[in-house]
Amino acid sequence: MSDKAQLAHPAHIPRPPAKISELGVPGALVEDLFIRRLLIERTSTIHQVSTALGIRMSIGRELAEDLRTRQVLEYHGMEGRDYRIGLTENGSRLANDRMAMSTYAGVVPVSLAQYTERVWDQKADMQINRETIRAAFGDLVIEDDLLDQLGPAFLSDGAIFLYGPPGTGKTSLAERMIRIHADRVLVPKAVEVDGQIISVYDQAVHQPAEEQPTDLDPRWVLCDRPIVIVGGELTMSMLELDFDSVSGTYTAPIQMQANNGILVVDDFGRQQISPGELLNRWIVPLSRDIYFLKLASGTKFTVPFELKLVASTNLDPSDLGDDAFLRRLRNKVYVGPITANAFNWILVRVAQAKGIEVTGEAAEYLRGVAIDNIGELRPYIAVDFLDLMTGIASYENRALKLDRYMIDRVARVYFFVEEKPVLDHEPPSSPTPVASARPASSAPPVAAAPSSGQPNPTSVSRATTPDAPAPRATQPQQVRPPTASVAELRTLG
Repeated sequence: MSDKAQLAHPAHIPRPPAKISELGVPGALVEDLFIRRLLIERTSTIHQVSTALGIRMSIGRELAEDLRTRQVLEYHGMEGRDYRIGLTENGSRLANDRMAMSTYAGVVPVSLAQYTERVWDQKADMQINRETIRAAFGDLVIEDDLLDQLGPAFLSDGAIFLYGPPGTGKTSLAERMIRIHADRVLVPKAVEVDGQIISVYDQAVHQPAEEQPTDLDPRWVLCDRPIVIVGGELTMSMLELDFDSVSGTYTAPIQMQANNGILVVDDFGRQQISPGELLNRWIVPLSRDIYFLKLASGTKFTVPFELKLVASTNLDPSDLGDDAFLRRLRNKVYVGPITANAFNWILVRVAQAKGIEVTGEAAEYLRGVAIDNIGELRPYIAVDFLDLMTGIASYENRALKLDRYMIDRVARVYFFVEEKPVLDHEPPSSPTPVASARPASSAPPVAAAPSSGQPNPTSVSRATTPDAPAPRATQPQQVRPPTASVAELRTLG
């Protein structure tokens, strides 16, 4: 088990109902699921069918007795202390008729009222300060000023809007915001609305706890608070119920799957739909905490909109909409380039983990190359250069040492240039044999790769121009964790 609490409100764990009337959904729907399940199994025991439907044995017996009386199913003898059952001829016809409307034969859904009550009951009650925020983003390099913007933004109502140049860590921040939560929530496997079934629990979205609470209603799953991340592929259809004509059921939209968690819209403004159209769809949900959905039959209903919406973009905010539009994105957080000290710190940590020798002179030279080509320092430059140099060093049978030659060599393939210039430093005629990589014994841990924009410079000036003055050499120095913007390190294998 993780160190997360078992449940946001442990005293409110739903227990398995003992009677059909306590399930909260129409009895006819439960009966349909029972006979559809039995049609699939052909013959089974009452216990096996009950388990497949997520109901107690007492409800299974109640259903079996009623269906037997109506000659829909028959008993085929005992199996231990249970009955083996199967459909009669009339029961098979009835089950096939029901299958024509829907092939769903899984867990009995919870009612819309039960779902709504559960979502509101699990609304996060957070105590956030700089230390809890810093812990959530512990594998990133973040200045206190940025932390002090993120914390209040997360506590206040409304969406969070992250903006800034490409590759400065906006996506990394958004992905880690879920770590702020220290508890878990219950997610229903399915919800019933007007006799229709909506699947909510999705293994691709929801992370279940390894141990589920004892005597939990099987129709619910204890999960980490969800985070749903969408990017340029987001369409309006993903915000509506998705009807599957084969199964006769619906799949919940992304905002319903993200309830009690976070919904991240990455690359905001690069979707096929306009930013204004997308935000207009969420104006009412953000102000009233509800969202309107409609079944294929025309039935309209509301579901909770209890989530934190996070939008991330590297576009100019003024290109996304007018002042009225931007005003609706109440919490605006700028995520900019990093400082020289932050760049050094990232470079040293990644180099230690990869067993690469780096000097202060090389760090200064690489910073100059980055600034000459993209005008500022971004965290992915340090990571990418070290990744690329390992391949070059292996190919040329050179030692794992970042120096001016290697920086120039990487710059030639990393940046776009009109004409490939001659290297400032030619390799020696007899390459140095590759020394065994010896990572520092106290190398700090590293984390996942940052999102990075594609640099698009027009020259590789300092890295490749022979006449460019060499940066002032500096002695290798200890690099301290900086007060910088956002930087992230790549997992090194």
